[in-house]
Amino acid sequence: MSTHAELAERHGTPLYVYDLDRVDAARRELFEALPPGVDLYYALKANPHPDLLRALRDGPGRPCRAEISSVGELAAALAAGCPADQCLYTGPGKTDTELDQALAAGVRLFSAESPGDLRRVGAHATRHGVTADCLLRVNAATGTATTSIRMTGRPSQFGMDSETLPGLMPELLAVPGTRIVGAHLFTMSNAKDQAGLFAELEHAVELATRLAHEAGLPLEYLDIGGGFAAPYAVPGRRDRYPRLRAGLERLLDERLPCWRDGTPRVACESGRYLVGDSGTLLTRVVNIKESRGSTFVILDAGINAVGGLSGLGRLLPAAVGVEGPVGDLRASLVGPLCTPGDTLARDVPLPALEPGDVVAVPNVGAYGVTASLMGFLSRPAPTEVVVRAGEVVSVSRLEPRRVHEPVKAAVG
Repeated sequence: MSTHAELAERHGTPLYVYDLDRVDAARRELFEALPPGVDLYYALKANPHPDLLRALRDGPGRPCRAEISSVGELAAALAAGCPADQCLYTGPGKTDTELDQALAAGVRLFSAESPGDLRRVGAHATRHGVTADCLLRVNAATGTATTSIRMTGRPSQFGMDSETLPGLMPELLAVPGTRIVGAHLFTMSNAKDQAGLFAELEHAVELATRLAHEAGLPLEYLDIGGGFAAPYAVPGRRDRYPRLRAGLERLLDERLPCWRDGTPRVACESGRYLVGDSGTLLTRVVNIKESRGSTFVILDAGINAVGGLSGLGRLLPAAVGVEGPVGDLRASLVGPLCTPGDTLARDVPLPALEPGDVVAVPNVGAYGVTASLMGFLSRPAPTEVVVRAGEVVSVSRLEPRRVHEPVKAAVG
């Protein structure tokens, strides 16, 4: 069984370590928190690593389906054994090339974000001689909970405004090449508590049933989203939802009394909850320096390796946490990049550290390497090691590369 120190010595740093046993546990616990028969989609944007995808698809218990938003994610899902006809293709900017490749690969379920998006899906499906099943993504006019990332209740590129759907439905139902089969409501990410999560899911179910009755929205399939919470880049545990299953069963029995027979089929989705606590970033202390009374611990991993979405003010916490008992050292954790923005934590208590020591940042199995500024300063990407029961399963590294295309001669 390999320790973090041994893995860092063997494979170097920065090093991501993913534990498949934790992925199995997260999937099992989330399925246990949901009613039987509810489908669960894994959002590949959290982490498209093939070993994690295979674990979510093929591990013990029910399989997760793939929720994808690019042909790169589609390729990763297919390579991991996810059937194309069980993938849900989402995103507000599906290009012609993406749609052609997705339909050619066998994807048949799409989330349509706007009337134009639906028409584009339909046009490409018609050219392929198929009909695309489409969920209408709905941007609800209101929401209930306060969360880290809200995706509804405001002007947005995501979804069709719920108040416009009654007037749009005759047009949407007649788009050639498409068959509207239900609704997709994803209102938030990382709910603060179980009550807030349930309130959002309840709001999604009630809105969908109201649109079915008042606007004639077909409801063969209903994706009510997620919001399942997990810590990011700080110590802590995934949230638990002991009352969610019973609450959702009561809600669905009341609002959609035939759901247990599959009318409609109900789904949820999750990214960070399923893989977040599986990942640890190991980074080595390069130097410790003093500047005008402040101490800086310089690491070989910065925002090029973790938290690239911090530029959006979304994911990276105010101070990245590290494993281990806090000592007398108080310092800022900074990375190796030539920018003052490469700061992971400012003036925080830390364990006693020396150059050469390995620091572990927990809970970065989601939004780690592929959400970071890998290309900045052309530093090598972190190595990724996958373990199960403490034994190494695979070792790999993503590498950006430049692809040269033929130079076309000017006309005229």
